[in-house]
Amino acid sequence: MNKLKTGMMALLLFATGATYAQKNLVDYVNTLQGTNSHWGLSYGNTYPTIAVPFPMHSWSPQTGKNGDGWKYTYNAQTIRGFQQVHQCSPWMGDYAVFSLMPVTGALEVNEDKRASSFTHAGEMAKPHYYKVKLGNGVTTEIAPAERSGHMRFTFPTGKEAYLVLDGYTKTSSVTIHPDERKITGWVHNGTFIPAAFRCYFEMRFDQPFLSYGTWEDRSNRIQHKNVTDSGDGKGAFVQFKPGGVVQVKIASSYINAAQAAITLQQELGSYKNVAQTSEAAKRSWNELLGRITVEGGTEDEKATFYSCLFRANLFSHKFYELDKNGNPYYFSPYDSKIHPGYMYTDNGFWDTFRAQFPLSNILHPTMQGRYMQSLLDAQQQCGWLPTWSNPGMSGVMVGNHAISLLTDAWVKGIRSFHPDSVLKAYYHEATSRSLMGGSSGREGHEYYFRLGYIPQDKVRESAAKTLEYAYDDFCAYQLARLTGNTFYENIFSRQMYNYRNVFDSTAGFVRGRNSNGEWIPEDFDPVEWGGAFTEGNPWQWTWSVFHNISDLIRMLGGEAIFNKKLDSLFHGSNAVKYGSYKQEIHEMKEMVLAGMGQYAHGNQPVQHAPYLYNYSGEPWKTQKQVREVMSRLYNATENGYPGDEDQGQMSSWYVISALGLYSVCPGTDEYVIGSPLFQKATVTLENGKKFTVEAVNNSKENVYIQSATLNGEPLHRNFIKHGDISHGGTLRLVMGSSPNRQRGIREEDRPFSLAK
Repeated sequence: MNKLKTGMMALLLFATGATYAQKNLVDYVNTLQGTNSHWGLSYGNTYPTIAVPFPMHSWSPQTGKNGDGWKYTYNAQTIRGFQQVHQCSPWMGDYAVFSLMPVTGALEVNEDKRASSFTHAGEMAKPHYYKVKLGNGVTTEIAPAERSGHMRFTFPTGKEAYLVLDGYTKTSSVTIHPDERKITGWVHNGTFIPAAFRCYFEMRFDQPFLSYGTWEDRSNRIQHKNVTDSGDGKGAFVQFKPGGVVQVKIASSYINAAQAAITLQQELGSYKNVAQTSEAAKRSWNELLGRITVEGGTEDEKATFYSCLFRANLFSHKFYELDKNGNPYYFSPYDSKIHPGYMYTDNGFWDTFRAQFPLSNILHPTMQGRYMQSLLDAQQQCGWLPTWSNPGMSGVMVGNHAISLLTDAWVKGIRSFHPDSVLKAYYHEATSRSLMGGSSGREGHEYYFRLGYIPQDKVRESAAKTLEYAYDDFCAYQLARLTGNTFYENIFSRQMYNYRNVFDSTAGFVRGRNSNGEWIPEDFDPVEWGGAFTEGNPWQWTWSVFHNISDLIRMLGGEAIFNKKLDSLFHGSNAVKYGSYKQEIHEMKEMVLAGMGQYAHGNQPVQHAPYLYNYSGEPWKTQKQVREVMSRLYNATENGYPGDEDQGQMSSWYVISALGLYSVCPGTDEYVIGSPLFQKATVTLENGKKFTVEAVNNSKENVYIQSATLNGEPLHRNFIKHGDISHGGTLRLVMGSSPNRQRGIREEDRPFSLAK
């Protein structure tokens, strides 16, 4: 009997292990993560994205009104359409949008009247497949491809069945082809689009139309049997037999209508139904998610990890298409011309230079090489390096961070571009001002070079801009130094220390100052937001000296004072003064809800701060703090993030931190060591090699590194290099519940600083 029990237990354990091994990693992903958001409080400001990795178009259900940046909110009770989407932030809005909405009974085209109830119990939200049962009786299913989508609508019996095509905001054109069961047309909508921009679409249905017509959304006037119309707010409708199952394949192009038809055939021509399209998308996600496999940890932690890895691989969007021979080409949002090659868009570099691009440099070097050249192509087409493309130049946020992307790629072996061209373009960026405004060029550059800082009486958000410009100038210096360009090396070697000129040693913080040198405001309070700072206060911005933390330690008065101040950042008061914002903005509320003092992880400027103890002789505090952030501020639910997810930045912070690493200073080849979340994580690189992080004895309590080896050799330093990852190998950490206060405290153990 005992032998029988033992044998049955072994079989059970084998079966359980086999089930885990066969589990699709995409099943861990919840695309509703972060959707419980609104303009006053962000748990991610995401929408349930239906897409393949780095698509040109994504898809989403729409609960908000046309033009509302919050296109899907978790607490909404109705859906008014299923959209083609590209939105990278609700604050930026969307572009090239159109939607389909199933309607039963009497035909309703108005977006409010056609809206139908739904529940999350009747909803399935995965990257490769979305399904929802609407209150009007229709079940909608969506599966994505790179530049196209496949939908299926199952209508109830006994009611008229319609699909309403909504051209979203601004202008559109529709043409119905009843004999071909097809609708073609274009839409022109979005904020940062050129006048010549159009998104051409083609929709092919597998069922005949019983009736059809056009409508417009200004007065909701319907024209039955009308086959074509164009102008403001034009749409279409088609009717099917009651109780039918209708499938539609949709593709769109920024180039022309013919390319939309080519794309539809390229991507969906071989798929007979939504299930086949969904299965192909599922394979692509499982392959990508499988590039990082984790062992140990809870199921909830795996769900959070893979949900974040999903969002870390959505942006930037492809903006190029493949002609009938498979050659890439694109309509440029910068000069409105057609060019051969690759183009990418929908990314705010102020957010993503910190973690999203460093993670992609590990996982996707080929794509990154194409991307870097596309930045130079964009500069040639409009005169400026992109800062936040959506899809064209917006100039939103501060800094000139394209140079960070380019330098980080170069130091990590991505050499698809000419560095002299980069430096020439960046010099123009740093010494000029674009008429487009925003961060296209450098606002206040004349003061920056003459005074060594941006003065607040001349340019708003001056201290933040000075800090960002100094880091960007370091990246230019670094690229020039590594490529032997002494001309630009000499120029930027002087400017990269300008952060010193906004540091007030008396106050112990960075501050704004006027052109006469006066510190402002006189009644300085480091918890006051705005003024000389962007979406933050001096507590969050003082640490933004990525390239010279050792010098920041010196300016603050030495390691003891630095560590005490860093402790206060995480464990002190979370008081807020509204400052120049005059009211609570969502970033303030999110910092208070996080309960970690002035550490506002929900916004970018301070996200590297937990890793700074590695520079100041107390690396065990980094190990504790990063685990605190991961466990307390992230999950895989609708409340999944402590602020805006921001095109994969927040997710990438989690993913790379869960591996036990972080790129504090992009533009160098170092990754600072934190505390891995899982007992083992294996990264399969594009070259087929594997990099493994083993965390022996890892648990919720055992967050402290006791000892470390890299490829079997003792590792005392608090960082590894990109080559240690790209060449493959094993980082082995032995974890414990108490700090090892002797490891990683020597000067040579500390990560890169110019002062070193």
